[in-house]
Amino acid sequence: MAYEVSAQQPTVDPTTTTALRGSQAATVPASEMPDATKEILLVSGSSGLIGTAVIKALAGQYTIIGLDNKGFPYPPPEAECITIDITSDEAVQKVFRDIRQKHGNRIACFIHLAAYYSFSEKTSPLYDKITVEGTARLLEHLQSFQVEQFLFTSSMLVYLPTVPGVQLTELSPVAATWGYPESKLKTEKILHTQRGAIPVVSLRVAGVYSDAGDSIPITNQIQRIRERKITSYFFPGDASHGSTFIHLDDLVAVLGQAVKKRAVLPPDIVLNIGERETLSFSDLQRIIGTALRGHAQPFIRIPKFLARWGAAVQNLFGSPFIKPWMVEFADDNLDMDSSQAEKLLDWQPQRSLSETLPKMVAHLKADPQQFYQANKLEA
Repeated sequence: MAYEVSAQQPTVDPTTTTALRGSQAATVPASEMPDATKEILLVSGSSGLIGTAVIKALAGQYTIIGLDNKGFPYPPPEAECITIDITSDEAVQKVFRDIRQKHGNRIACFIHLAAYYSFSEKTSPLYDKITVEGTARLLEHLQSFQVEQFLFTSSMLVYLPTVPGVQLTELSPVAATWGYPESKLKTEKILHTQRGAIPVVSLRVAGVYSDAGDSIPITNQIQRIRERKITSYFFPGDASHGSTFIHLDDLVAVLGQAVKKRAVLPPDIVLNIGERETLSFSDLQRIIGTALRGHAQPFIRIPKFLARWGAAVQNLFGSPFIKPWMVEFADDNLDMDSSQAEKLLDWQPQRSLSETLPKMVAHLKADPQQFYQANKLEA
């Protein structure tokens, strides 16, 4: 099981858990008391890729409480860490009682990153249990607080794919066809209908990556090309199609801007978050191949039935990234227009995937073992 975007479950070091337990507040040393001059920010999924980066970026401006599952990996030390199980009413109630006792009733923003995802299966009951029901549970218990913003990371994958040249806006049709985007759409609906007086911002985020990789689809494509795997020479879709991405640094910046601008944003809004460029599959093969070996990686298009058969055979002898159920999405084109977010949040992406891919490959060349381990690639 994994929680969204970080490929990790939100976790926490029990030794750093808040000292407030039960119905009575324990004595807290003055050195451990929160800074009353800073506003309170709650971050779920605080040990993940995005959660860790957000906490490090915003810790100087806010008192940050990281909500996470028990165990490794742990949230960064800049956050006060509190263990939580968002599938349990009792656990969530206890956590919010402790937060109120120590920090009061006002929360500037709840940044909700925790969600279930898995590329190994098309659907799972955990999508509802963790992402949908877990969010509803958090929202219910937040109603007794003065919450100035609930910031939810949804996904670009909720959209009905378009064609090259036609961008997806926030008003474009949605069509969730597997568990992950379906859970995001369900959660968006819950936030829309059950938010009460809490202002909600749902960010439909593009695929996240960093200079070091941190993107399962991209790093797997790099691995296939580097190792000259047979799957790097074939593609079952239209190679002129592609998907929008967003650099981790730019996503962290937009989250910070969303919190900063919370007082002037509409009370219930959806915003697309992605780069201005969208690379096609062919672009990726060219850029990655050139960075690795000085020339574009050659490939040919094959029928989907053949790709499904090949993926099924591969899965008999291991656990490769490509699963048979993924083949039907090879033609998807998800080119997002994020101009609304740029305007409302006074933000523009500063990075691009085309410029970062060579840096990513440079990280790989400098230390292949570390790159494989960090990106959970099987050697």
